Amino acid sequence: MSCFSRTLLAASISAALFVPQTQAEAMLDNSVQEMPAIDQCLINQPEVENGQQPINIEADTLEAVNGERANYSGNVVVVQGKKRILADTVTLHQKDNIVVAQGNVNFSDGQVKTISDKATNNLNTDLMTLENTKYQFLCEPGRGEAVYISKTGKAVYEIEDGSITSCPEGDNAWRMKASSIDIDQNEEQATFYNPRFEIQNIPIFYLPFLTVPIGDTRKTGFLYPTVSYGSSDGFEAQVPIYWNLAPNYDLKTTVKYMQERGTQLNSEFRYLNDFGVGNIKSEYLPDDQKYLEKGDRWGFQYQHSGIFNQAWKFEIDYSQVSDVSYFSDVDSGIGNREDGQLIQQGKATYRTLNWDSSILVRDFQLLTEDKTSINQPYRLMPQIAFNYYAPEVLPYLNFDMVSHLSRFETDAKGKPAATRAHIEPGFTIPISNTWGTWTTEARILGTYYQQDLSGVELSSGNNKDLKENVSRIIPEFRTHAGLVLERDTVLFDNYTQTLEPQIQYLYVPREDQRSIGLYDTTLLQTDYYGLFRSRKYSGVDYIAPANQISYGASSRFFDDQYKERLNISFGQIFYLKKNLKNSSPNETENSDSSSNYSAWAVEMDFNYGDFLFYHGGVQYDIDSNTMQLANSTLEYRVGSGYIQTNYRYVTKDYIENTVDFSTSGITEDGISQAGLLAGYQISKKWNASGQYFYDLTTDNNLEWLANLSYTSDCWYIGFTYSNQLRRWNGNFATDPDATPLYENNFSLNFGIVGFGTTIGAGSGMTGVDSAGNALGYGRPFFLNN
Repeated sequence: MSCFSRTLLAASISAALFVPQTQAEAMLDNSVQEMPAIDQCLINQPEVENGQQPINIEADTLEAVNGERANYSGNVVVVQGKKRILADTVTLHQKDNIVVAQGNVNFSDGQVKTISDKATNNLNTDLMTLENTKYQFLCEPGRGEAVYISKTGKAVYEIEDGSITSCPEGDNAWRMKASSIDIDQNEEQATFYNPRFEIQNIPIFYLPFLTVPIGDTRKTGFLYPTVSYGSSDGFEAQVPIYWNLAPNYDLKTTVKYMQERGTQLNSEFRYLNDFGVGNIKSEYLPDDQKYLEKGDRWGFQYQHSGIFNQAWKFEIDYSQVSDVSYFSDVDSGIGNREDGQLIQQGKATYRTLNWDSSILVRDFQLLTEDKTSINQPYRLMPQIAFNYYAPEVLPYLNFDMVSHLSRFETDAKGKPAATRAHIEPGFTIPISNTWGTWTTEARILGTYYQQDLSGVELSSGNNKDLKENVSRIIPEFRTHAGLVLERDTVLFDNYTQTLEPQIQYLYVPREDQRSIGLYDTTLLQTDYYGLFRSRKYSGVDYIAPANQISYGASSRFFDDQYKERLNISFGQIFYLKKNLKNSSPNETENSDSSSNYSAWAVEMDFNYGDFLFYHGGVQYDIDSNTMQLANSTLEYRVGSGYIQTNYRYVTKDYIENTVDFSTSGITEDGISQAGLLAGYQISKKWNASGQYFYDLTTDNNLEWLANLSYTSDCWYIGFTYSNQLRRWNGNFATDPDATPLYENNFSLNFGIVGFGTTIGAGSGMTGVDSAGNALGYGRPFFLNN
């Protein structure tokens, strides 16, 4: 967390005011020595031992009693290295070697400056005291007052009746006061006894004890609380505690009180070891008072990623929650309320120069009430993979082989379990230069299935052709070529235009694969870049037949600074055999297609003057003369804000042809949604943002949010109002009387800036995205900027 660094309070108040008197030089005339300003940050200047630095003193008068004391008075200025003292009088007691400065004592060492009534320094013991002191940090925000400050060691200070704030002079928005404060600069730690937090000098809360770090070293202690109010959960207060358990692992626990729900305990454990980096998150809400029938609510997440001995790679991503409506009811750091499932997987990989091998285990927690739905995904229990790479086995000839052995299991009724073995050797001939590429690839896909059909109804439906043992060998041939042409455009001055045509031929013979189930296979989206894939489906359960030519082109426009301003791409597939156009796992051919052409795929990005941006994508079906899907985003930016409109559209037919389950009850007429987002920096301290999304298929609001925030030099406050569609009373896709259920929420979040805190998540200071919204701003522009 951010903090005041090593200069917290009096931590940097002089290592000593003076060196021994024998090194002092009294200058009663006007010195020509250049003296540092008393309010100047000098932290970057090199340090020199005090004993090696001369001391220079200026004063109007000097009175000395030989062997006893020397009295300097009248505009006394003392300079030693970075340190500077201004005082009405300075007395050196020679016998005890004690220096006393009195009257408007101004002190600075380049990191902190102070104003005191009196300062005393013992040159023998290095003990120093300051009385009735005001101090201010010079290199970062922070100031305070103290009745008494005692320096008891080289970097140890004791402060009595002191205070601290990050607010500038004259601003009393907040401060922390304590009866006693101990500062150990070596340990980079400040300890407050009986601290109380005040706003406009009014006490707000009290703690008997508080420890905070004052440097870069992590320290165990309280982080600063945040409070907010919402109509859903009422008053909320969060108090985080940081535990510095070891240099390579730590823990943060947060006690979160919700007026309508109870008290929740959240934690995040982080570690770094020889096997990598990871974190463990947990959330626990006992006896949810708002949903008593759901009892205890909890969430858990474990993530790990790392490389061991350069060859081993370990990856773990495991999440689980107590119930399917957890994300809908509870604000969580583990997932979002739109999540329909949580992944639970672990993978270990061993890699060498020419081959790698891995083992993968994958499961899911479905966030649905129907635990036996036929739409449930398969578990991998496990998958063992082996891949081999041999580049340039001959000049311009590469060889590779991918293979895996997989076990698929499911709880869905009527779906088979299976063991699958797959091996896929292939040869590739890549040829390229500065203006073009040509890649030819040939592969053999060999797969064996052992399917457990016990309990599977084989008399009808998609399962009627399944067999227990299936062997399949399918060859695949693909050749792809592309050019990069460039010219100075004749339409626009000082612009360079490229034309990048590409063409691909793909051949995969037709094979009856209805005897094989679908375990990890789904239809891939056919955007412009998908036109040139070698596979129509993910996975290897269904290898779609192909005898087709894909063609398309991209054109880019660059200005005279080689900044990309326009990028437009378009393409299509021509099926040499029309009956392969709509091939699917449950049919070997389809002769109903009206043409040999796929839908046109078009993508476009545009940047005009770095203030007007556009992104759009369309798939247009020439057979039905309709758009299958489209998306469009237009954004206008000014120096202190932006406004963005976006729209997305997907037909119901396209969704049903893409997913392998029925959309009945999920969508009424596809997807048609529009959104408006805006944000503006009203002034240096005021910021406003908002967003609105509307569903055109159901004629209902999806959500809208508005945020107004204020940030001063030392505190912030944010106001957020949201109206979000949470669920439906009935099934909106099948029941015309179904009604939407909304949740209105007003949140007020405020806190301090500095003193170990920054503007945190949920403060409303980073726009409406901090309000827990489902749909938010995302920059969709991918030009080469």
